[in-house]
Formats: sequence, structure tokens, C-alpha cells
Amino acid sequence: MTTAIQRTPILLRTLATAFILLWLFAAAFPFLWTVWGSFKVEGDFFSRLSWFNAVTGPLTEQQTGASFTGAGYYGAWVTNEFWRAAGNTVVVTVFVVIISLTFGTLGGYALARSGYRYSFWILIIALVFRAMPHITLVSGYLLPFFELNIWGHLPTSIVVLVAINQPFTLWMLHSFFLSIPKDLDESAMVDGCTRFEAFRLVIIPVMWPGVITTGLFSFLLAYNDFAVTAMLLSKDNQTMVPKIQSFMSSIYQAGNVMYAVAAVVSATVPLFILVLFFQRQIVSGLTAGAVKG
Repeated sequence: MTTAIQRTPILLRTLATAFILLWLFAAAFPFLWTVWGSFKVEGDFFSRLSWFNAVTGPLTEQQTGASFTGAGYYGAWVTNEFWRAAGNTVVVTVFVVIISLTFGTLGGYALARSGYRYSFWILIIALVFRAMPHITLVSGYLLPFFELNIWGHLPTSIVVLVAINQPFTLWMLHSFFLSIPKDLDESAMVDGCTRFEAFRLVIIPVMWPGVITTGLFSFLLAYNDFAVTAMLLSKDNQTMVPKIQSFMSSIYQAGNVMYAVAAVVSATVPLFILVLFFQRQIVSGLTAGAVKG
């Protein structure tokens, strides 16, 4: 009996470890396989003869003289100027995050501290607006943008993405502000701070994990968006996701498939780095809110 009791925790730990390793492999394999394939030629990575050709790369070695090639990255970044799309994506995401967090923190704080019933209905309206499909919202912007001759430019997509993202930031930041006792505001104002100074100097530092968490989700919305940017941006001002789709829309043109694969890897790597860098703040913001002892 004693031996069985001693073996049980070891067996459970072994099974748990095996399950976690299997889950990690299943989750990471598609991306790792894509990264590996991005350094092969199309004939190997999408070989109909044997999937093992993607591993050994016989055609890659035959065509390039090496087992790996960076032709996909060169074709995407240099020949097809994927760097422009990457730069446009940086501009769009940075402005969307900054504007969304600025209005979200101010609006969320005001609604959390407001004692009026209208604050509840504002949040409900925001929630309904957020639940609507993005494509239905974008169609309403097209006519005025065409009439004002501002279609195709980055500021137009930034305005629409902020409008779509703002209800989410209001709801999320409003929840974080509710977690902060009002005593902090009142104590700061008793010490001579104005309402805005109490908000800026006392409340924001306390709920910083919540700001980072909300900012990350705002970043992901703008970074991964396709519907808004594809409909509102011209070919010269495309962001990364529509640019990748343009590669896939002409797969019969030589090299375009591998350009798309290389572009997908290039667009995904920054997301991994971002999440790894902010993982503590994200976990802290999602689990503990903005409450600090």
C-alpha cells in the first residue's frame, strides 16, 4: 500500500509532464514547420511526392546549391517591398494603441467613478457596437471617405480601427478602475491634488498592469486586422496582413506562395517576442486586475 501511494504522485507528474510536452509540441509544430519551410523552395515545401522532401529539400539543393535558401524572404521584403507594409503596420498599430488607451483610460475612469445611471447605458451601447461585425461597420465609412477623397490613406484606417476598438478598451479599463478603491482618489485630493492629478499620479501607476494588458489587445486588433485595412487602404499603403493575402491571390505566379510563407513568419515572430516580453504584466493584469495591497 505504501509503495502504491508513493508511486501515484510520480505517475501523475509523469503523465502531466507528458501531456504538457505533447500540448506544446502540437501548439508549436505548425509555426515551427512554417519557419522551416520558409527556407525551402515551393517544390519541396509543397511537394506532392513526399512530405519528407520539405525536410531534406532535394529541389532546394538542386536549384540553389544549398539545403536552405532565403529567396522567399528576399522576394517578399525586397522584390515585393514587404518592408513598406511592415512600416505601415507599425504606424497604424502605434497610433491605434496610443489613441485607444488615451480615450479608454479617461473614459473608463470617468464611467467607473460616475454615480449617474447613464454611465451604465453608455457601456451597454458600447458593448452592442463592439459586438457588430467589423465588415458592417466599415461599409458605412466608405461613402464619406470617397466623397472627402481620403480613402486609401493610413489615417482613415486608424480612425476606423480606433472606433471599433474603443468600446473594448472602455469596458476593460472600466473594470480595472472599479477594482481600485475610491479612497485612493479621495486621499490624493485631500492632499491637494486635483481630480486629474489624482488620476495621473495615483490611479494610473496602480493599474499599470491593466493598461498594458488592454494595450496589448488593442495592438493585436490593429496588427492582425484584415477587413478594415483591406477595404480602406490602397495597394501602396497596405499593411502586412492584406499584403500577405495579395501574395496568395496570385499563387500561379512563380514564387508568390513562398513569399507569402516568408511574410507570415516575418509577421508572426514579433507577436511571440511581444508576448514573451510582457508576459508578467499580461498575467498580472488578467488575474489580479489593478488591485495592489
